[in-house]
Amino acid sequence: MALLRSRSYIQLLILAAVIGVPVSALAYGFLKLVAVLQTWLFGTLPKQLGFQGVPAWWPLPLLAVAGLLVSSVIRYLPGKGGHSPADGFKAGGTPDPIDLPGVLLAALATLSLGVVLGPEAPLIAMGGGLGVLAVHLAKRDAPPTAAAVMAAAGSFAAISTLFGSPIAGAFLLMEAVGLGGPMLGLVLVPGLLAAGVGTLVFIGLDSLTGFGTFSLALPGLPLFHHPTGAMFLWALAFGLVASVAGTGIRLLALAVRPLVERRMILFTPLVGLAVAGLAIGFAEATGRSSSTVLFSGQSALPGLVQHAAGWTVGALLLLIVCKALAYGISLSSFRGGPVFPSLFIGAAGGIAASHLPGLSLVPGLAMGIGAMCAVMLKLPLTSTLLATLLLYSDGLAVMPLVIVAVVVAYAATAWMPQTVADLRRKTAVEPAVAGTGPSHAPAVTAADPGNPARSTDRG
Repeated sequence: MALLRSRSYIQLLILAAVIGVPVSALAYGFLKLVAVLQTWLFGTLPKQLGFQGVPAWWPLPLLAVAGLLVSSVIRYLPGKGGHSPADGFKAGGTPDPIDLPGVLLAALATLSLGVVLGPEAPLIAMGGGLGVLAVHLAKRDAPPTAAAVMAAAGSFAAISTLFGSPIAGAFLLMEAVGLGGPMLGLVLVPGLLAAGVGTLVFIGLDSLTGFGTFSLALPGLPLFHHPTGAMFLWALAFGLVASVAGTGIRLLALAVRPLVERRMILFTPLVGLAVAGLAIGFAEATGRSSSTVLFSGQSALPGLVQHAAGWTVGALLLLIVCKALAYGISLSSFRGGPVFPSLFIGAAGGIAASHLPGLSLVPGLAMGIGAMCAVMLKLPLTSTLLATLLLYSDGLAVMPLVIVAVVVAYAATAWMPQTVADLRRKTAVEPAVAGTGPSHAPAVTAADPGNPARSTDRG
């Protein structure tokens, strides 16, 4: 309370409001630049080069170039382009401003050239780095606590409208950082103030330019009245299936990453080609656009939901498989955020499941989004809030189902292997326990470098 009443904290609040303006304006400009590059690279450029339409193979060179650019940034620029998304969603800390050019360049190449990752992680890093820079410029001898608070405020402002509401972004950052107790209020108030200012800046720039606010929204959903007992049973199934699918995606990313890191400049473009191949294969098999598999899914999700009736179950299942594989290998090698692809995959799964007895579109969407987001982010409160806010007036009615699906997914994921070494231990140890013979036991410790029981002392 003494700190809240202090003059320095009032100055911090003023600085948070001030920094919210340039940070949100830069975030708006970055998102617009990504949108323009995506349209030019995947729509205008082929026609300028003389092609009649966009060739089916067009994503191949673009994704290869993405791999070359991102690997070069990781290899040669400070900060390695930000943290690897294969390690999960990360926030907090005080980013070094010198790392920001590499973070933004890696994100720009990743997002504009079709890699299956989202913009939230680089925007959070950008906002945090600019917040730290603002503190240092205002007062060079500012304490580390002030820098941490302003880093959080800058991050709040950068993603203030990305998820359709500044509240969703605030929940995401608070839960990811693990704030609690007295520190929650101290950091939350400047952050919410910066997020509110950022939302106003996004709305103001939209009214001036007409570019849009670049926020996720799912309008035009049918009215949902109340959940049924059958839907609660489906919520259990959603949670269990999402825990298996999400764990598989994460393990794929962790398995591929060490292979790519051995020769990053060579192998990252190959990963990009694999992502392009999955998108092309889906397009050839279904007759739909390869862009449905490419990119984060942020702009494609509203169209997928609005035209859900035009999708067959087979096409949806193929979309989920191709998008999940592309998402997993993108996590392994590129730089970006993991949120939007998980939302898209969960939504596609919910639409496919809505064809089952006792389940309709809206609860299927909500449970799919919430469960998949909970597995990939390991943030149950944020996952529940995102699924609820995205459904507007249906959100409150469907919230009990989302909570069940999220809790089941979150708890079931704790029983899943978290690393490739865990998976090897589980698959190697369990047959021996079941009585397949003691000859399997030594192979576990000898073959698994991640086993803590293994001794490297051979003296």
